[in-house]
Parts: sequence; structure tokens; C-alpha cells
Amino acid sequence: MSETSRRTLIAMTGAGAAAGAVTLAGGGSASAATPRPGRAREAVVAYIEDHASDRLRLLVGEREVVIRDRDLVTRILNAAGGQ
Repeated sequence: MSETSRRTLIAMTGAGAAAGAVTLAGGGSASAATPRPGRAREAVVAYIEDHASDRLRLLVGEREVVIRDRDLVTRILNAAGGQ
């Protein structure tokens, strides 16, 4: 992450970040379930700041990956019981 550490981001967002940590079970294609050599080997936290947007931030170890995928955001919010 740029100037902000992962811990600072989580501390700033408080319980919202904890609620955003979701594990998706099922719902993906068979190819998505097949492990790839370059897959993450660290804890992954999904953070959705604006529920109406298509932007999803993945915190992977010390890195941040931003994905723009409305379908994925909707699936995570549904899995988390989002409104």
C-alpha cells in the first residue's frame, strides 16, 4: 500500500474492515477453484468501501490489490449478508 500501512487502514475502518473480511464458498467456476501457481499464500481481506460501487480492495499480506468487478462485489455483499 502506498503511504498507509495495512494496520493503519484496518485501524481507521474499525469494525467495517472486520465485517468486510469474507470467505466465499462456492459460486465460482471450476477453473476458479483450481489452484494456480501464482495464487496468494497469505491471509486475504476483502474491503468494500462503497457498497454501490464496483471497486473491491484486497489486502494481501502487505500489498493492496484494487479490482473493479460489480458482480464480485455483489456476491461478496450477499455472502456477508450485506444490504
